[in-house]
Amino acid sequence: MDGEGNVIDFDTNLRLIGTAHVSSKSVEVVRQQISEYEPDIVAVELCNSRLSSLREPESLDSEDLLKIIKDGKSAMILLQSALAAQQRKMGLSTGEKPGAELLAAVESAEELKIPIELIDRDVIVTLRRAWHRMGLLEKWRIVKTLLLEEEDEDLSIDEVLGDSDMMSRMMEEAREVAPGAGVVLIDERDTFLAGRIQQIRGDGKILAVVGAGHLEGIVSNLRESPVEVTSRLPELSTEPPKKIWPKALMAAVPLFLFGMIGNMAYNGQMEEIKQTAETWLILNALLAGLGVIVARGHLLSALAGALASPITSLNPLLAAGWFAGYTQIKVDSPTVKDAREFLILDDFSLFWNNRVGKVLLVTAMGNMGSMLGAWLAGGAIFLQYFI
Repeated sequence: MDGEGNVIDFDTNLRLIGTAHVSSKSVEVVRQQISEYEPDIVAVELCNSRLSSLREPESLDSEDLLKIIKDGKSAMILLQSALAAQQRKMGLSTGEKPGAELLAAVESAEELKIPIELIDRDVIVTLRRAWHRMGLLEKWRIVKTLLLEEEDEDLSIDEVLGDSDMMSRMMEEAREVAPGAGVVLIDERDTFLAGRIQQIRGDGKILAVVGAGHLEGIVSNLRESPVEVTSRLPELSTEPPKKIWPKALMAAVPLFLFGMIGNMAYNGQMEEIKQTAETWLILNALLAGLGVIVARGHLLSALAGALASPITSLNPLLAAGWFAGYTQIKVDSPTVKDAREFLILDDFSLFWNNRVGKVLLVTAMGNMGSMLGAWLAGGAIFLQYFI
């Protein structure tokens, strides 16, 4: 295997280019390498959804937000945006948008009529697997590492290019506090990228454009048996099973509530039934509305979440945050400018100050407040009845 810097010739038919996702230099290197190497296939560290967002960075609109809310993906989008925040900041400071060199690889290949292969795992699958692997303390630590700690102002783009892409670098630094996230965001993706490269290998030459932080892991996996590496792709492409206990707990609360009310009615305890209903209504509405207010949502959104929570908490298939988020879209509709600013996300305050960020945050915080309200109400009713 021959290599110089971040251009590695694994063998005569495979060349790997390690890039920094915010580097103008990487854009130039990618274009130059495609022209000089004359590959038969250009493989790029992208999935379909990430390529779409690079091609149309301002395409996020109200319809997309409604679908995100309906599909219950608001928390995942918030996590994805948080992970990208620091990378986007550096992209702005270096005059290059994150992923510009990946898009340049795609566009250069298209201009030269070279087939393109997208070799990265779907970003939503990656985020859900990362979220699933992390415990509660780990989730807090990774958010704190990414969003609350001071940015290294002395870090240069050359250092990043020589080390890794920003997300991988941050995850490497966070391995000690979030090993689960590191496994999914780095190790699993190294294996996945190598497996996809092995999948498309044939008689022609392949030029693979990947983040520099993945080079070592990809090369290590490529040295293993191709059958062994590619056989892991189906498992790595699978979303983790959803945890049963949160829904089971949320389903148990209304069953417990109805059981208690039925028993009270049987014993003629009408005053106790009234107190139980008041406790349920007040705690659910109060905390769901408070969650929306913390997200700085519109008062009508807070009211919608508060009114919906006592009912949605009795149905595991519904969520108060959905109603709050939908109302937020209607009363304060995001514009194309909002979408553009949010997708840059150079300041975490955009979650409160930007209409797109606010819709997502209102949805997530409304759901969180409603869930907390249901748990507290259930506990209060239990104590009220048995003590």
